[in-house]
Amino acid sequence: MAEIGSFALLLALALSVYSFLAGIIALAFPNQVSSQSSERLGETARRAGIATFASVLLAAAVLVLCAFQDNFRIAYIFHHSNRDLSGPYKFAVLWSGQEGSLLFWSLLLAAYGFVLRLRYKTDPRLFAYASVVLAGVQIFFLLLVNFAANPFGILEGPLRADGSGLNPLLQYPEMVIHPPMLYLGYVGFTVPFAFALGALIMKYPGEKWINITRRWTMVTWAFLTCGVFLGAHWAYSVLGWGGYWGWDPVENASLMPWLTGTAFLHSVMMQEKRGMLKMWNMWLVFATFWLAILGTFLTRSGIISSVHAFAQSSIGEWFGWFLLITLAVFTFFFFKNKSHLKSEHKLESLVSRESSFLFNNLLFVLLCFTVLWGTWFPKISELVQGNQVTVGAPFYNRVAIPVALLLLILTAIGPLLAWRKTSLESLKRNFLWPTIGAVAVAIFLMITPKSWGSAFGLKPWQDISYFYSLMAVALAVLVTLTVASEFYRGGRVIAKHTGQGMFASMVQLTHRNTRRYGGYIVHFGVAVVIIGFAGSAFNQDKEQEMANGDKMTIGAYTLICRSYTEDDNANYGSTWAVFDVYKGGKQIDTMTPERRFYHASQQTSTMPDIRSTLNEDLYLVFEGVNQDNGHPIIKAHLNALVMWIWMGVWLMLGGTVLALVPNAPAPVRVPAPARLERAQPAPVATGD
Repeated sequence: MAEIGSFALLLALALSVYSFLAGIIALAFPNQVSSQSSERLGETARRAGIATFASVLLAAAVLVLCAFQDNFRIAYIFHHSNRDLSGPYKFAVLWSGQEGSLLFWSLLLAAYGFVLRLRYKTDPRLFAYASVVLAGVQIFFLLLVNFAANPFGILEGPLRADGSGLNPLLQYPEMVIHPPMLYLGYVGFTVPFAFALGALIMKYPGEKWINITRRWTMVTWAFLTCGVFLGAHWAYSVLGWGGYWGWDPVENASLMPWLTGTAFLHSVMMQEKRGMLKMWNMWLVFATFWLAILGTFLTRSGIISSVHAFAQSSIGEWFGWFLLITLAVFTFFFFKNKSHLKSEHKLESLVSRESSFLFNNLLFVLLCFTVLWGTWFPKISELVQGNQVTVGAPFYNRVAIPVALLLLILTAIGPLLAWRKTSLESLKRNFLWPTIGAVAVAIFLMITPKSWGSAFGLKPWQDISYFYSLMAVALAVLVTLTVASEFYRGGRVIAKHTGQGMFASMVQLTHRNTRRYGGYIVHFGVAVVIIGFAGSAFNQDKEQEMANGDKMTIGAYTLICRSYTEDDNANYGSTWAVFDVYKGGKQIDTMTPERRFYHASQQTSTMPDIRSTLNEDLYLVFEGVNQDNGHPIIKAHLNALVMWIWMGVWLMLGGTVLALVPNAPAPVRVPAPARLERAQPAPVATGD
């Protein structure tokens, strides 16, 4: 089986090289061959790209089949699987290690290319350029899996009866879907980049390439958003530290392309509507692609330390050269053809839709640069001073929190501003009542008693974190009210003309402009996520040794240890701590944090137990045993408003899906013909 997989990868590499070279010849030297021959050559390049997908799919299928067959002669299967691993995790072996994840990347890139090449009739020449760019990127990854990180390497000599087992941190249901979502986002941004570079090379007229790539970009952004937040939820549910985002370098690696991709999604509206920011958009889409590759470099080079990263490897040099080559290629064509990217209009007013998009972009780029600088600062300091200086969460938060608040303000006001210039009367009409509502909520949160819950009784003058939380909640309310006012105003107009109810009118309004109102729902989801982030100012934690019958109090909860129990299965042994949870003198739940020992890998991991409500999460971790007295150690966290984060993500994804739905046609109204007047009866004659 390994020989079949290796052959499939070599065939895929050969097909990609042919697709790349034949595509270049057909596009760059049309005068050297006849028109008919050039078209035939281009068509063979397209078909070779399609066949690449089939070859890589075969290689991936072989690797998965070998995992299910427990074929431990293959080194990759031996190191990342074992006989007692359950089916879903054996399938996840495909992306659980370095070699497999690179094969998975190649598979997804080939799949994106397959779809793109099937849709080539939309604009054959532009799609041909994009196909060549995709083939070039595909060659790089296929070179890696063929010569630097081959997943089908064979182990020699006697083997253990079982494999080494999957990393315990990856044996969690979300890890079956988190990496695919993240990779679909990473890899997917290659497609907008391919179209952008193709349009730049051929000096593509107009903005059609933006319209073609808009759906690609939105789908990719949705995958990346899903991947980032699934990673946060995995960190929260598995790592046992009580948090969901620690500014870890690999977390940062996924955040950076998300930031520039979000900026690009907003910025392209300027190019579509006003023909502005063309150069800016080119660099944004390139930066998003480049940062996605950089993130892959970070996880595979061993240059940084992270719980998410792979072991140190020389494969990082390959990525380093690829990053330099792609930067050089893009820079060359940008300066060669930048005269084609001149803006058609200029900014006319600071109080306009254009200016809000511009400030939005600047803030996203500032935040991305901050994350990039903080991530690389340890290596920069090592080069300059000779020792590594690591920056922590306070460094990122000093910039990220104020920038996030400014972005919330722009999220609230930007979509409601007029193009070119907005009048003072329009500002007053659109924002007066939402502003009053946001201020009222802020005052309410300050005057309510603390006993109501974590986010109540806020005193922003006591701590800067309370001030930031109060501002975040108030601005999130401002975003919510401005979004609601847009739905209400539009629905009221339709209700007035149709006579139908307000809810039906708003649904009809949304169907008529799904992109706009889907975007509003995304903004509402962002506001809900920010409310969840604001809760971190109120978090509490407590650690205590707890024998049977011991009590722990945290917040309004009292925990009583009932017992400790043990269990064992073929994959791992586990110890459970059983706690009765009381609130207000009444038992409300029983919680069972767990500690596991995996037999194959000889590694230990924790499985926290989390009780979630809208107001707060009670989060219990079984940390281990005190070696001196044998008492178990329990750590409890009380985390405020965390559920709002996960609800907000669902809203963001739902809004994105809605924005991808085609607009419903506006109803055609035909004026009814004037009624014919009834003939008056003739007067009755008298005296007959």
